[in-house]
Amino acid sequence: MPDTAPAPVILGNETGSFPHSVLAERHPAIIRQVRESLPYGPDRRRALDALLTSCAEGVIEPLPSDAHDRDRWAAWGLGTYAGQSWFDVPWLWSESYFYRALLEATGYFGSGPEQAIDPFRPVKLDELDAPATDEELAALDDLRSRPADERAQALLHGSLWGNRADLGFRLSAGGDTPAAAPALVADDSETLWSLLPPSGTGTLCLIADNAGRELVPDLLLVAHLLAEGRAGRAVLHVKPHPYYVSDATPADVLDALRRLTGAPGAAGEYGRRLWAATTDGRLTVRVHPFSCGPLPYAEMPGDLRTELAAASVTIVKGDLNYRRLVGDRHLPPTTSFADLTDYFPGPVAALRTLKSDVICGLDADTEAALVAAEGQGWRTGGTHALIQVNAAPGGRRVAGA
Repeated sequence: MPDTAPAPVILGNETGSFPHSVLAERHPAIIRQVRESLPYGPDRRRALDALLTSCAEGVIEPLPSDAHDRDRWAAWGLGTYAGQSWFDVPWLWSESYFYRALLEATGYFGSGPEQAIDPFRPVKLDELDAPATDEELAALDDLRSRPADERAQALLHGSLWGNRADLGFRLSAGGDTPAAAPALVADDSETLWSLLPPSGTGTLCLIADNAGRELVPDLLLVAHLLAEGRAGRAVLHVKPHPYYVSDATPADVLDALRRLTGAPGAAGEYGRRLWAATTDGRLTVRVHPFSCGPLPYAEMPGDLRTELAAASVTIVKGDLNYRRLVGDRHLPPTTSFADLTDYFPGPVAALRTLKSDVICGLDADTEAALVAAEGQGWRTGGTHALIQVNAAPGGRRVAGA
């Protein structure tokens, strides 16, 4: 009989591994950055210093007894993991809880002057308002004259690569990369387009990842799909509160719309279309507590499952969402993407730049070429990407596809 045991869950306790470096190096650096980015008072600074010490030397601490989401985190496993080392619990869980603890330290959920202040906002705005963003948006003017299919594919790749795409809208993600180690390691874009026919009237759900210069091309793709009739309605899922430094919140959506509507040329036109789509209900921004949870999407609650089941397709953006979609485990890269996402309530597509170890759905030749060219660095360097689609999870068929 074949071995059907699940792959081991990724932990952060292996010295030299990517998860260990995130916990041991990136998280302390984030705390120091947050500490200096806003004028926090002595109490907040002491709390941040305590979290810094905890990350380096201590264990996971429970939430305060009056925390508004204490019961939710208890259901998500805090009672099991409190008192353990950050490095010895599932990496997805410890990463997620780190950001919840960081918001506790900054007073985000408190009643003081720091309430609802995004500790990552200065970084987000610096990127969104950078001169490079103007250059990227200017590329939209040249895109207007391209044939419709090329324009669609370019906007899809802009969303895929985010701020690595330089919004030059490369029609081939391979660029000058040798074919032996392709930049786009899996490409199901034809299947994705089949789920978004030009005469479509269904609902597109897009589960966003980062704010700033990654959210902008996501919005541009949504604007295009609505304008071309490939979706009758779009629902943009973002985080209900700050998370993972750059993850998008409703405030970040407004900032991105402001940036677009204030831009000249084609970018401004896209911005005005998105503004109109928001006001007439064709574009809706949605938040759900599970978006900031430490669990895989296989454990999504019933109300979220019902909502995604009604979509023509759900596009899942980014590295963290991919880990939650397929499971944060030491998967063989040739593991079937369709098998891992068979639980999903409707058609699902992953658009992801590779920035962590988890990967599936590759053919053996592609994996071998990547390893031969780069060792295992291709998994985490952000120089490769994928478009993977499961058009009929659980054997479903999609009307109109």
